[in-house]
Amino acid sequence: MTTTYLVAETTTAVASTIGFDVGSLVDSFWYLTIEGLTYGSVYALVAVGYTLVYGVLRLINFAHSEVFMLGMFGTYVGLLLLGFTPSGNTYAEGTLMTVVYLVLAGLFGMIVSGSAAMGLEFVAYRPLRRRNAKPLAFLITAIGMSFVLQEFVHYVLPKAPVEPPLGGSSAQPTIRLVAPVEQFTIFGAPVTNLTMVIIFSAVILALGTDFMINNTRLGRGIRSVAQDPDAALLMGVSRDRVILLTFLIGGLLAGAAALLYTLRVPNGIIFNGGFILGIKAFCAAVLGGIGNVRGALLGGLLLGVMENYGSVLFGNQWKDVVAFALLILVLMFRPTGILGEKLGKARV
Repeated sequence: MTTTYLVAETTTAVASTIGFDVGSLVDSFWYLTIEGLTYGSVYALVAVGYTLVYGVLRLINFAHSEVFMLGMFGTYVGLLLLGFTPSGNTYAEGTLMTVVYLVLAGLFGMIVSGSAAMGLEFVAYRPLRRRNAKPLAFLITAIGMSFVLQEFVHYVLPKAPVEPPLGGSSAQPTIRLVAPVEQFTIFGAPVTNLTMVIIFSAVILALGTDFMINNTRLGRGIRSVAQDPDAALLMGVSRDRVILLTFLIGGLLAGAAALLYTLRVPNGIIFNGGFILGIKAFCAAVLGGIGNVRGALLGGLLLGVMENYGSVLFGNQWKDVVAFALLILVLMFRPTGILGEKLGKARV
């Protein structure tokens, strides 16, 4: 009887924290959609990295979220090297120079994240692969490397003799290069310059990666290793080279996502800033169909939009729960994800 009473009390308490504000959802539908697509674009780019590595190695690279985090720090350092100082204010550099500075800072972030991704493959995963380690060993190593990179930025990086200090427990002081400016509206919902840059850049990069996978020599190598690594080796494809380049591509995309994310959230550069976002990106990859580049793009955009709807419908404290609940719901009816193709079998 006591147990039944406690369950009833707990259920009542949980239910009391869940709203169901349909009116607010209807009123702000288009605004939530645009914002959701903005964040979903970042999820999608990070998800492509997850899906490429899984498609080739059948490995869930949980350290990929920290590759994204390092990309944010790389972008930040790039801006520092270009002469910018943390002030919290928006710099007025003019459109042309702003684009130049963003491209240079983004390239620096991509170099950092791409190098980190290749370093992970070379140091952590390649020795396991050569010893024919079990899949569980790869999984544990990925989780371990995730914590190693986090704690490196948390405790070791602050000791570097640079000004301002990097890493530590607090977010980096804000460098804001671009202010959001409304360009037009969709049914009353504003679309800013940042929204357009983030969505278009992410979609172009994701579709460009899909085109590369399906129409280039490197892409054929990636698909052949994903489909049958032994046969690919017999045909003269270097498995180690393909895997290393796959990690590099995923790392470069994570660096690009880091730049887009810091444009939208310039105060989000912190040692654990990639953790939750990385989990959501992984969910996006699974949602769209793990091992499918187009699925990663679709899953990221869908996840960003649906979690935004859920934050208004049920309450902002349930935003992350909505994302994972959506994943569970889709997998119940579509276990392979929405598109569900393997990388090795993907075709244009």
